[in-house]
Amino acid sequence: MTIEQRQQEIVAEFADIEDWMDRYGYIIDLGNALPPLPDELKTPDRLIEGCQSRVWLDADIDREGRVHFRADSDAIIVKGIISLLVSVLDSHTPDEILDADLHFIDEIGLSRHLSPTRSNGLLAMVKQMRVYALAFKAKNRS
Repeated sequence: MTIEQRQQEIVAEFADIEDWMDRYGYIIDLGNALPPLPDELKTPDRLIEGCQSRVWLDADIDREGRVHFRADSDAIIVKGIISLLVSVLDSHTPDEILDADLHFIDEIGLSRHLSPTRSNGLLAMVKQMRVYALAFKAKNRS
């Protein structure tokens, strides 16, 4: 599934949920379904700077050149948000991740319904995922 296809799928899922309290509930469910990050990976170098809550992000790249993300958070809404981002960007190439227009965030109204600190955290999560992609891209060139 392409990044665009996954975004359209998320937009469709959220279109069926009109009430924002129900949408938050759905986001929490997504976070609860995210496999927990092993404690040994919850290190300071994996903490995302700029998030009010603690969010850890780990990434590796497979032999086919696809990036795989693992993430966790100590806040249930934030864990759901990072789960959405992982579901969109996981298993794609660094170029696909770097070129992605993550329009689903605005289309589902997420950015309008987050506090300013959570919005900053969301931007920091996207930025860190792109930093990993950029690092893998640079490493594969050398």
